[in-house]
Amino acid sequence: MKISILNQNNQEKSKKELPKQFNEEIRPDLILRAVLSIQSNKRQKYGADPEAGKRPSAKLSRRRRDYKGSYGIGISRVPRKIISRRGTRMNWVGAFAPGTVGGRRAHPPKAEKKWSQKINRQERRKAIRSALSAAMNKQLAEKRGHEVPEKYPFIIDNYFENIQKTKDLKAALMTLGFEKELERSEEKKVRAGRGKSRGRKYKRKKGILFVVSKECNLLKSAKNLPGSDVIEVKNINAELLAPGGVPGRLTLFTEAAIDAMSKENLFY
Repeated sequence: MKISILNQNNQEKSKKELPKQFNEEIRPDLILRAVLSIQSNKRQKYGADPEAGKRPSAKLSRRRRDYKGSYGIGISRVPRKIISRRGTRMNWVGAFAPGTVGGRRAHPPKAEKKWSQKINRQERRKAIRSALSAAMNKQLAEKRGHEVPEKYPFIIDNYFENIQKTKDLKAALMTLGFEKELERSEEKKVRAGRGKSRGRKYKRKKGILFVVSKECNLLKSAKNLPGSDVIEVKNINAELLAPGGVPGRLTLFTEAAIDAMSKENLFY
């Protein structure tokens, strides 16, 4: 598949054949598996204190002639602790057992649980290739909600890797026809639910993904562009190409990034 290489003035510089990585069959199921695997490795472990609810001494004897015991009192066999006593008469209260006040939980979350989900290397690479194919599909990008220009898909000139200022990058993107997409990714909405009070009050839509060939100025200049991400071609993963496991993210590759992918035979 040959696609155009556009410069910062929206002029076609030449055409380029996409490498074999972009010819993979689009597999949403495999992409989702790879994304869930990445997300599972980010999960923070959590769990209750193993001693929670087990600290009170709540033994209760059921033997004859044990003056502290409950033998013959006619009470249920719930573990209890002594609150007060008058001679040999004890006043108990349920403790330790699940369902009693201050008792332990029956099945608390355990810190030793492993959240990580494994995925085979071949499957992970195939998922990345599949997501690359989807990134070059205009219909899927529109289905994801991106405002796609008429000429998409296309490759951008290596000039973009040397842009030092965000305002210059924004101007170049406007020239390429991404005005509506930039407006869309600038909008932020207030999150519903408890997250508002947990440091994640606002939600913002995912914008353009820039893929570059090496460490360059674009890695810094695109950081201030709301909703956008920049990544070196060798570090691409399924989650960046398909946020939330939904393929078809609007992705702009530089010419050098495409050359590096082809030359180094990445993701095979």
